[in-house]
This record gives sequence, C-alpha cells and structure tokens, in this order.
Amino acid sequence: MERKIEYVVFDMDGLLIDTERVYTEVTNDILGRYGKIMTWDIKAQLMGKLRLASATHLLSCFPDIDITIDQYLTESEQKQDARWPTVQLLPGVQALIQHLVKHNVPIVVATASSRRNFDRKSENLKEFFDYFQGNIVCADDVAGKTTGKPDPYIFLHAAGVLGKAVGTMEQCTEAEVVERSKGLVFEDALYGVQAGKRAGMSVVWVPDERLLEVASANTYLPDETLTSIEHFKPEEWGLPPYDAH
Repeated sequence: MERKIEYVVFDMDGLLIDTERVYTEVTNDILGRYGKIMTWDIKAQLMGKLRLASATHLLSCFPDIDITIDQYLTESEQKQDARWPTVQLLPGVQALIQHLVKHNVPIVVATASSRRNFDRKSENLKEFFDYFQGNIVCADDVAGKTTGKPDPYIFLHAAGVLGKAVGTMEQCTEAEVVERSKGLVFEDALYGVQAGKRAGMSVVWVPDERLLEVASANTYLPDETLTSIEHFKPEEWGLPPYDAH
C-alpha cells in the first residue's frame, strides 16, 4: 500500500527525550523506602497517562504503603525537578526532526506533560525544541477535554494546531477520515499507540525493549515497530528519504 504522510505528531517522554528513565528512578526511589519496586508491567499501565491518573494507578498497586497521592506527587515532583536538567535526546531524534524541517514537513509535539514540566524538561534542549516553532501541545492545552491517552483527543487537537481539518471527535466525516490518514504518530507508550490509531492516523511504535516483554495483545496495533528512531525510513511513508552519506 502506498502511504503518503503529510504531517507528523510526536509524543515526547521516552520518545524524543529520555525522561522515562527519570520517572522510573524517582518512583523506585520513593517506593524503595517501603521495600517495593515498580516493575515494567506496572509502568506500562502508567505511560502516557495524565499525572494524577498515573499516580493514582501506581499507588493502587501498593495498597499497603503509607503514602497519600498528594504526598507522592509532591515528593516525586521535587525529585524529578532536580533531574530534568540531565535529560538528553534519544538516538536518531535530532536527525529525523532536522530532516523533516528541512523538507517542510509540518511537525507537532503532543505530550501528557504539563506546560510547567515541559519547560523544565526542555530547558537544556531549547535549540532542539525550537524546530517545532511553538507547535507543542501539553496537558494544559487540552485540560477538561480529555482523560488523556488512550483517548485520541490530544492527537486530533495537535493536528488542528497544524491547521489540519481533522475534527476533534472519534466519530468523523469522510473528509476528516482522509485528513487523519495523512498523519503519522510516533509513540513509545501502549496507550499512545491506541490513541494514535483511534485518531485515524498511522502509528510508529518505538518502545523500550523492556516494554516489549510485558506488552499484551491489543486491539490497536501499530503500523510499524522500531527499536530506535534511528531505524526509521521516511521514504517508506511517502516522505523524502535521508540524504545519502
């Protein structure tokens, strides 16, 4: 099948930047006091969720530990803030974004992170995020309109930010179906894959290898699974190929 992608939507955490490492370190730092650890089958259920929903689910897995959700959120935020300046771009990310910008392919970030956390995570990577020309959709931008991924709203909103007439509901018109099909979503989380497919877009899944080990069968399958963005071949999606080295 000939695939012709005209715009690209990127998740951020664990996809563009290595923030999932920080989330894991901080969570296990806190849980470790109680002799507990967050395994990857638990983490898989948190990735892509909004902050409160994620913390609520996490603590529901450990009903016998003496910490409230508010206490957990406060402590984890302090510990995360101290680590955000250490985050780096993941392999292949810089090259892909520069390539898409060079060829005038519209790009946008759609993240469950708050604007506050986005600002902290991106502080040392401002030059990189400037490539998106302000097309950064954070949780605050869709607050009250979505429960978070796997709901597709954030990806539809992100396409709308690029000026694409995709609508905002899962149910849509024929014209909106066509416009949605021109979008490609990059995700590392299972809920993100579901959200992208429910948004009617193609999805490239770039999971942590440990997530692959615990991922269960799902109704919404990605169109392509890669171990790294370095292995993405734009020409397979009707996008300009990388320059020959």
